[in-house]
Amino acid sequence: MNIFQAIFYQPILNALIYCYETIAFHNFGIAVVLITVFIRLVLYPLFHKSAKQQMLLQRIQPKIKKIQETHKKDKEKQAQALMELYKEHGVNPFSSMLLIIVQLPIMLGLYWVVRAGLIPGELTGLYSFVPPPGAINPLFLGMVNLAGPSIVIILLAALAQYFQARLAIYRDPSNTSPLSPAEKMARQMVFIGPLVTIFIFYGLPSAVGLYWLTSSLFSVFQQIIINRRFRQGETAAV
Repeated sequence: MNIFQAIFYQPILNALIYCYETIAFHNFGIAVVLITVFIRLVLYPLFHKSAKQQMLLQRIQPKIKKIQETHKKDKEKQAQALMELYKEHGVNPFSSMLLIIVQLPIMLGLYWVVRAGLIPGELTGLYSFVPPPGAINPLFLGMVNLAGPSIVIILLAALAQYFQARLAIYRDPSNTSPLSPAEKMARQMVFIGPLVTIFIFYGLPSAVGLYWLTSSLFSVFQQIIINRRFRQGETAAV
């Protein structure tokens, strides 16, 4: 057994089967949703910190722009000044990449679980305390076959990502300067992100899309909480 199977495939497989057999009413879609919520709750501090970092990064955009204009001809001083600014405000400009890095192996693990066919007699890698299941019903709410692609799940996932990206955009009302390149890129990603979601998940088992949909909805509610605290001026408490 390779490292990927031991760290990702087996835990995801066993969690899904155990959840399916116990609290998901023998509905594989509900099992996927519950496991996704559990993963997001476990990783909540990490995701929350990353979302906060992105809000702070947008808040200091006027200072970033000023540094870029001041050191326009000296890229080395510009980079140094930017790093000092990030350090002063406790900002990591690459924090958003961490969310993708964390979720990618989880989605790959789920993909391989579904691709294996979920045939009870052929399931391998179950822990001793997880009993082999009977017949597994891949239908979600009796409508969507999670073993195959679903344009409905994909479009809903893209829509949820769109709203999350919209909520994540912050601009100080007192800032009347033109949008910086970073701010323009953030606004473009509101539309590019959902399109990338459709492109990536099109043709994949909809169980993976359901994971992304559930995770995106979780992010929407999480972003609402962060936005509310920023509006109340409670940055330190976020």
